[in-house]
Amino acid sequence: MNTAFALLAAALLLSPAARAQQPTSAEAEAAKKAADDAYRQRQEYLLHNDWAYLERYAAANQRLPAPQPGRPRVVIIGNSITEGWVKADSAFFRGKAYEYVGRGISGQTSGKMLVRFRADVLDLHPAVVVILAGTNDIAENSGPFNPQTTLNNVMSMCELAQAHGVRVVLGSIAPATDFWWRKGLHPAPKILALNQQLQAYANRQHFAYYDMHTALKDEQNGLRKAYGEDGVHPNLAGYRVMEPLLNQAVAAALKRK
Repeated sequence: MNTAFALLAAALLLSPAARAQQPTSAEAEAAKKAADDAYRQRQEYLLHNDWAYLERYAAANQRLPAPQPGRPRVVIIGNSITEGWVKADSAFFRGKAYEYVGRGISGQTSGKMLVRFRADVLDLHPAVVVILAGTNDIAENSGPFNPQTTLNNVMSMCELAQAHGVRVVLGSIAPATDFWWRKGLHPAPKILALNQQLQAYANRQHFAYYDMHTALKDEQNGLRKAYGEDGVHPNLAGYRVMEPLLNQAVAAALKRK
């Protein structure tokens, strides 16, 4: 009986009616093109109206209550890896030990994060800021990659945090051997080199350094397939690897004077 049912189910799956429910390659391509066009239109709007995308979290920042006593607020400023983290594992951001607040924006480079640092970090009065920047600089989302420019932007964010009594966790750049939206840049060695600079700067300034790269990388210094399907963005398993490491880094930052 089970065998007959399985054969019937297989026949239905292979029937023209069933196949008609699946999108054709042309339909899938059209949907992708529509999404790409919408993204480009949005970027064009932001370029001329809100370069750093300050409106992205403006309303959420106004709604955010004051930090709770005994539960340190930790703001994570970053790119799509940070933005996707909130969506993939929202429970982590509702943890009891720390009040994690995600302020990631897809595609952003370090210069744009620096522009919105006051609105999206300092004005939220965190005890700790986690800075996750650099992926899109290396991907040349805002023009040719200059490691010193990226480092300067990161250092400026750190200096702003220090000036306002906010402790710093400086994050590594996640591993990648290619960027699917900008092929052929060979980012792996650039990521390694910039991570060395970030870690050296963190050590000089006595910041906590958050090394997600080592935890997520494969033998080619790319993102392990188990931790992310597109080679750049972690999946839930990847975020679950990152989370205890972040908790440790935040705890270390809070202990430092």
